[in-house]
Amino acid sequence: MDPANTKFWNLPNILTGTRIVAIPVVMVFLCFSGPVASFLGALCFMAAGATDFLDGFYARRHRLVSRFGKFMDPLADKLLVSAALIMLIPLGRVQAWIAFVIIGRELAVTGLRALAAAEGIILAPDRWGKAKTLLQMAALTALILHYPYQTLDFQRLGTGLLWLAMIVTIASGVGYFLTFFRQPPEMQQS
Repeated sequence: MDPANTKFWNLPNILTGTRIVAIPVVMVFLCFSGPVASFLGALCFMAAGATDFLDGFYARRHRLVSRFGKFMDPLADKLLVSAALIMLIPLGRVQAWIAFVIIGRELAVTGLRALAAAEGIILAPDRWGKAKTLLQMAALTALILHYPYQTLDFQRLGTGLLWLAMIVTIASGVGYFLTFFRQPPEMQQS
């Protein structure tokens, strides 16, 4: 067995776990109104989002890629983004239909990846998927901040970034489906 798969407690997996633990903390901050709670929530969300880029970089560089990390890393991202989107709806910072489109795409691609894996097809993340994650994290950080600071209107900035993130999210999802359906027919049979 590959040693990288047997070592559970490594830095990338701890960072992924930290991202999951940060979700309820961000949610608690979003239960309170005001600039201080929004700032602390955004800071926590941004730190959690940064662990996504750090854990993957560190895992690849030090050859600590594990089955746990391959499964939990994208799941942690989806949970963090989905929780933030859902919490921002009642605050009037995100429209429900946009949250539905983004979360729906995440569920559809996760299901497609599971189907592909069952058939021996690997749908590896591409640059569009990475751009999607970066845009979602930036948009949600700005929307959690919400209040204007100095002359910067974070709600307006976040809304614009979220629209862009939604477009890239949809395009990335379409890319995964096209990749899957372009596989030879014998690879798609159950």
